Amino acid sequence: MITLEDVRDAAQRIAPFIRHTPTIAVDATSEPTGVDRLGLKLECLQPTGSFKVRGATNKLLTTPKEQLAAGVVTASGGNHGLAVARAARMAGVAATIFVPKSITPPKVAKLKLLGARVEIIGEIWNDTNRHALDFASREGAAYFHPFADPAVVAGQGTVALELLAERPDIDVVLVAIGGGGLISGMGVALKALKPSIRLIGIEPEGSPTLKASLDAGHVVRLPAVTSRVATMSCAETDPAVFELVRDHVDEVVLVSDEEMLEASRWLWFEFGIAADLSGAAGMAALRTRHFVPDAAASVATLVCGAGPDGIG
Repeated sequence: MITLEDVRDAAQRIAPFIRHTPTIAVDATSEPTGVDRLGLKLECLQPTGSFKVRGATNKLLTTPKEQLAAGVVTASGGNHGLAVARAARMAGVAATIFVPKSITPPKVAKLKLLGARVEIIGEIWNDTNRHALDFASREGAAYFHPFADPAVVAGQGTVALELLAERPDIDVVLVAIGGGGLISGMGVALKALKPSIRLIGIEPEGSPTLKASLDAGHVVRLPAVTSRVATMSCAETDPAVFELVRDHVDEVVLVSDEEMLEASRWLWFEFGIAADLSGAAGMAALRTRHFVPDAAASVATLVCGAGPDGIG
């Protein structure tokens, strides 16, 4: 699907339109994390509040202008929709964002503030996506897939370039999984530049899409999705994304929605970081010891999305 050069090209292309986010040390906390060397890559500080702005911007900049004339459309649990709405504003065209019923109200409000038309339909992303595809076909709008488009995946992979440039000593990286676009893009870059790195995916117990597929050896559709985390809920991934995950991800672990909520609250209490539940997934895995790195390992986890979930 993509190569390291695709990720490097994307990094140069999108640089004027995104932020280089910091990686901060987890230290001086009120309770031990169990990891001596731990960093938080704060993608929650990106425009629109998540890493998704990288992929959506790369997709916009690689789409011919004539294909954008009728506007852009996508289906999203929230974060990708926000990034696409921003991309549409950059291009001066309309954005229509289809979202599932499980989307959080703050993300709907933010989408509308960005000028997007919001259509709330479907219980999970896969159902919602069918409506987005129908709209794209009917209206001629440019469709921006949230995780199975090579331009989007390459854009998400640029997170890895920044992380390694800032923390070349890193041994383990934890990444939340929804459809798999972020972890597959990062996996291509990380494993090409430092093959010894361990890449750990985190999925909700109620939406173990990639873990189920990896265990089966092929893409499977989950019979049910029960997680309430819309940004991480996906019944079936894309075959090309599955292949990248299979080839580059070392392990996928599961956490509960409640464990992500507690981790989000912890990030707010300890650091004043407003993470949505997907942004707290890596810390949830570490705090609950669902994943335990080697004692001497240098570890980084992405705070991949912002939200008020853990505040209050």
